[in-house]
Amino acid sequence: VVEFCGGLVICSGSSMEPTIQNNDIILTEQVSVHLHNIRRGDIIVAKCPTNPRQYICKRVVAVYGDDPVSIFSMRKIPRGHVWLEGDNKGNSTDSRVYGPVPLGLVRGRAVCRVWPYHRATFFGAETS
Repeated sequence: VVEFCGGLVICSGSSMEPTIQNNDIILTEQVSVHLHNIRRGDIIVAKCPTNPRQYICKRVVAVYGDDPVSIFSMRKIPRGHVWLEGDNKGNSTDSRVYGPVPLGLVRGRAVCRVWPYHRATFFGAETS
C-alpha cells in the first residue's frame, strides 16, 4: 500500500531549509508520481542519482522542455527528467552537480509536514 499511496519520511540535512528542517517528518503521496503529474515547485523525495541507497528531498525547479536555471551545460530538460534544487542553495548537492534526474527515481511528492506538530503545514507548488 505504501508503494502506491505514500508514507511518512524523516528528512535529514539542511538542503531544504527553511522550508524543511533537519528531522522534520513529511507525508508523501505517490499518485502524482504514477500519473506523471510532477510540477515545477513541487517538493519531492527521490533516490539519489549518485547513491541509490540514499534518498533526497528537493524542489522541482524545471521539468521537460524547460531551460535549466543554472550554468549546467544543457539546453533543455530532457523528456522523463526533472531538475531538482534544494531551497538552501548554498548547502545543497542537487541537479546543479548531477544534472537532470530521471522521473523513475522519484518516489513521492511532499504533501505536508506532520512533525514537529507546532510547524505542521501543507506544501503547495511554489517556485523558489
